[in-house]
Amino acid sequence: MEDIKETKIEIRNDIANTLRAMPAEKVLEKTRTIESRLFDFANFLEAKIALLYVGTESEVNSENIIRRAFEYNKIVVLPGFDPEKHEMKLMKVDDPDKDLNPGPRGVLEPNPARCKVVPITSIDIAIVPGIALDEKGGRVGTGQGYYDRFIPKLPITTRKVSLAFEEQIIPLVPMESHDKHVDIIITEKRIIYKI
Repeated sequence: MEDIKETKIEIRNDIANTLRAMPAEKVLEKTRTIESRLFDFANFLEAKIALLYVGTESEVNSENIIRRAFEYNKIVVLPGFDPEKHEMKLMKVDDPDKDLNPGPRGVLEPNPARCKVVPITSIDIAIVPGIALDEKGGRVGTGQGYYDRFIPKLPITTRKVSLAFEEQIIPLVPMESHDKHVDIIITEKRIIYKI
């Protein structure tokens, strides 16, 4: 168990170093390609209510995806994090410029005074952040377990999709019993369906 935790820390550090070493214009080019693939992806186009995320520096930047989702008439839902309960609260965002505040993790999240809570059962597609993923849908997140606790609560019909650079795809994510998989990964080169 401790070995797996240590391995995940190494993976997080390796990916962070790899992404930091990538030229900014290359990151932007890859991000735009992933974004285009997402907006061509049938499951995303058909979804009315989309759970998105605000990324950290080791995740695909989602800022433009959030803004663009409104142009596609999506109901945009973002997570708010409760570090004491280790839970996420899903909230509808109408205006990213006015509705988001820095949260406890140092990442923008919905302001509860401006955003309504959305029931988990109404999510059509969940875009799940990841730092590293494998082709079986295994993922390494930030290590706080928010999404591992959250994913099993999603309706079985809700597609769980991660966005990743090819550099974030590793041969095998070490999985613990509480770790949860995603169904689909979209990179700048391909769409990977869980084997």
